Amino acid sequence: MPLFEALLKVTHDCPYANISQKFPSLKMFAWCNNERDIIELVTENEADWKLIMEQAEKVFDIVEETSDQSKVHILVKPCTCGKDNSISTHIEASNLLEIPPVMYDQGWEYHRVIAFRHKDLESLLQSLEEKKFTFEIMHKIPFEGFIAGSLTLTADALFANLTEKQMEALLTAYGCGYYSLPRKADVQTIASKKRMSRTTFQEHLKKGENKLVESLIPYIQLFKHASPEKRVRSTIE
Repeated sequence: MPLFEALLKVTHDCPYANISQKFPSLKMFAWCNNERDIIELVTENEADWKLIMEQAEKVFDIVEETSDQSKVHILVKPCTCGKDNSISTHIEASNLLEIPPVMYDQGWEYHRVIAFRHKDLESLLQSLEEKKFTFEIMHKIPFEGFIAGSLTLTADALFANLTEKQMEALLTAYGCGYYSLPRKADVQTIASKKRMSRTTFQEHLKKGENKLVESLIPYIQLFKHASPEKRVRSTIE
């Protein structure tokens, strides 16, 4: 039986969804490695930032924060996937493959899954009904992408060769607005804040950037040479 993919829209009492409902300008994207949740918050209304972060600090056990000082903020927090009200827990129990990230928008969360059997998706829907969650199947179509391409772009593949100093340099540069257009800080300014010489900081940053590009090139090449119909994208209007 051919694979198929489904895009599921769910709403229930969830801290992430509740925050997105309270702030319509906000979109949240979540990734998990079973130890930490990485939450990307994006808003076009910068005036909402302070209120959004005040709300996030009340409900999240935040381990680390990174921001471009404009409209993107990234939080790191302990994983909550194992909780009974986590949709991801129900997806895993139904033998479905979930393709991250999960998106939260205006009180709804969106999950993209790959199913091997129709009965597995039916099992998930039955589980959600029993929990009295409100949900909708946005689409269900034959899966024409590459499972490997969807699932194997892992953190290990991208970041295993980075040193601690290179990771710190990349995160610091991002947090200071170095990658914004236009840039909000130059290497000298950032190095001064870190009490490092410009040449030392720049060396860590450039080596980290080079390693990231080298890690990404094979995936970019695979995607570039795939036929247009194979470039599967999950778009939520």
